[in-house]
Amino acid sequence: MTRKVIFYGAISLDGFLAREDQQLDWLFETPGGEETAYDEFIQQIDTTIMGRTTYEDVLSKYSGPEFMYRDKRNYVFSHSLLGQTPAEPSVTYVAGDIVPFIKELKQEEGSGIWLVGGGALIRPLIEENLIDEWYIQIAPVILGKGVPLFFASQADLRLELVAVNRYQQFVEMHYRKRST
Repeated sequence: MTRKVIFYGAISLDGFLAREDQQLDWLFETPGGEETAYDEFIQQIDTTIMGRTTYEDVLSKYSGPEFMYRDKRNYVFSHSLLGQTPAEPSVTYVAGDIVPFIKELKQEEGSGIWLVGGGALIRPLIEENLIDEWYIQIAPVILGKGVPLFFASQADLRLELVAVNRYQQFVEMHYRKRST
């Protein structure tokens, strides 16, 4: 059995992960974020995948003993960081094509693989239909511009709705890849 690749994250109503300057104030100011099923979700995964910008944002808030994913295997895709020693011992820097990397990772022993972000990292995985589940929390905020979750793509995927949950002002949609 192969491991699942899962996207779990929040977006604005118009589909942005963050403001253009990477700020998430709109997210943290929306009531209900602390009530999501994050604690349950994080127990299902043992690996995180993120881009350099997301990693640097996480490090700026939670470095050292507070590093959020210390008990996980963490892979950061970045050409500019390759060759450097990660600030966190549980982090490995990776460069190159994410698609074969994910295909190989799915075949290894372990539990879920969390795509922490961002949209540019996720696009090739969408195009190859490698994301098994989606947990998308939507905040009732329209940003107008920012960092999109979905970039233009050649993909035409159909998903199956698993559940919809409400956490105060957030709605969470859980989708999974359709069986073919």
